[in-house]
Parts: sequence; C-alpha cells; structure tokens
Amino acid sequence: MAANARTAARKKTTARPPRKTTAPAPRDVEPEQDFDEDDAAEAQEDEAEGRYLTAQLVGQEVRILPPAVWRQSWNRLLHAGLIDAFAELVIHPEDFELYEELDPTNEEFGEFIGEASEQAAESPGKSHGPNRSTRRTRRR
Repeated sequence: MAANARTAARKKTTARPPRKTTAPAPRDVEPEQDFDEDDAAEAQEDEAEGRYLTAQLVGQEVRILPPAVWRQSWNRLLHAGLIDAFAELVIHPEDFELYEELDPTNEEFGEFIGEASEQAAESPGKSHGPNRSTRRTRRR
C-alpha cells in the first residue's frame, strides 16, 4: 500500500521521542522539631472545642483527634512507620501516657485508628469520587 502525502505527514508528526522515566529519590521522613509550641496550643484549642473522639485501644478508652483534622505531615509520620511520633500528635495529651503504657501492637493500633475513623464516618486515605452515571454514553 502506498502512503499518500497526508499519511506520511501524519506519521512524521506523531513520532515522539521516548519519555524519560526517573524514579523520585526516596525522602527521609523525620518528625519536625517545631511541633511542640504549635501543637500544644492547637491541642488546647481542640480540647476546648471538644473535637476529640473516644476509641478503644487494647480495651481502654483513649481520646484521639478525628482523621479530618490530621495534618499531612502527621500522615507522613504514620506512613513512614513513626507511630509513636504520630500518636503523640493525634492522641489527647492526657491519654498519651496511657498509650505508652499499653504499648499496642501495629494491629491493635490499626484497629484503634479504624474505630476512630468509623466514629468520624470516614476512612483515612480512601476518597471515593462521584458515582458513575448509569446512562451509557453514545459512541461515535
């Protein structure tokens, strides 16, 4: 089959160089040092507003901030495996000592976070978009 001028021109314009794929360098996640002053004031404000939820941790009631108010830097601590640093930020200051005494396993802590998410009627990190339309789109 012979190529005409239009198809030859189209072939020239559609050829693209291959994309360069480079993986981003892994970042070390460390707890930020300025949490103390800001978080102490924020914790007092949260306590005054009554924004804490109560969830069971190893059979004990522990107050925790709802997931909707967690900062992204706090989530990075959790995902980096720095659970104690994360817990210190989200658990009520008066209940943090109890958390340390209970020394929960990862599974127990995950259940605790899950219960807090259920009480807040949301799940962390699972944002669902709008439902798909039940109408089929017409193909052209």
